[in-house]
Amino acid sequence: MADIQQVERRVAKLAKQISSFAAAHGGAEGQIAYLGQKGARIVLVGEDGEWGDLVAPTHALAEEAVQRSGITVHEDFDGEFAHKVRTGPYEWTRMAGIQLGGPSNV
Repeated sequence: MADIQQVERRVAKLAKQISSFAAAHGGAEGQIAYLGQKGARIVLVGEDGEWGDLVAPTHALAEEAVQRSGITVHEDFDGEFAHKVRTGPYEWTRMAGIQLGGPSNV
């Protein structure tokens, strides 16, 4: 019984975090990606272009959390959905640093 309560609390917490993100950014959409044994990543993109992510212990819990939050969920992170993401200097520098040996942003 304790496991069911833990699962319920985890789903409720994730749903609340997703809803809070959506409220802070004029709405949100998401995508769930498998992380293997680590669980599932919920990528959130706000209507204002801000983005973030959460990790759920299982794909099923991630699906339940996004369903409870009421956001639109996409199968893939591409097309118009991916185009909504607004990146800034940090992300561009970080990506260049990883790929080209650029600055580490430390």
